[in-house]
Amino acid sequence: MDTIISVLFLFLLLCAIAASLVKNTLAAIVIFSAYSLIMAVIWIIMESPDLAITEAAVGAGVTGILFYATLKRIDQIDLNASTKVGVTTKKLGRRKK
Repeated sequence: MDTIISVLFLFLLLCAIAASLVKNTLAAIVIFSAYSLIMAVIWIIMESPDLAITEAAVGAGVTGILFYATLKRIDQIDLNASTKVGVTTKKLGRRKK
């Protein structure tokens, strides 16, 4: 059991470092959600199911959705990234007059 907790704490530390160092904000949100889920598993192992449910619901669920909605609202997430490729192709395919 101590080995599992040690591995989870290592993943927790890696998620914390990665979330603070990553440049892409969407990736930081995903890593933060993974951090919260790992913390919820640690709470379960430590026999605190009420804290685990709260951590999973609020930390990974609600906070992740609010971060994502905020980034979408300020247009920092482009859901139509594939159309940019088409625009670039059209620009390259123009004929000179």
